[in-house]
Amino acid sequence: MSARVSIRRAGVADAEVVLTMVRELADHQNEGQDVTVGIDDWTRMLGRDDVVVLVAEQDGRALGYVSALRRLHLWSGAEVLALDDLYVRASGRDGGVGRSLMLALARHAAPDRLTIAWGVRHDNTAAQRFYERLGAKLREKVVVSWDADTYTAALRR
Repeated sequence: MSARVSIRRAGVADAEVVLTMVRELADHQNEGQDVTVGIDDWTRMLGRDDVVVLVAEQDGRALGYVSALRRLHLWSGAEVLALDDLYVRASGRDGGVGRSLMLALARHAAPDRLTIAWGVRHDNTAAQRFYERLGAKLREKVVVSWDADTYTAALRR
């Protein structure tokens, strides 16, 4: 990357660009059909204090983002930062943008000493190596989801 990359917190005016990148990430993971939020939803979410989205830009063009949700951890009674997505567009990859976004998220969490936690796909070994290089600890865990249609059916049994 020749020009400097800047990182800033996204605001409500960034709803369209954030949604576009969320869709790009979902499509990249063959999960585009799962993105059901729209511009109004992102405008609302970006106005919330507990929703943190940091956008990396170069020459006014978005290169990627990291998103997280500040939430209460019930075992410790402390708040944590639950990282949702880290995404860098193809034009920004291999130039340190992902690392810069993660470090910016760490700077955001540091004043309150928030633990940052997230999941990564078991088969995404490149991401796992990237996170290990940052010093993150990889822990084995299976992520489970229970959608409304499935649990509603279970309730009727």
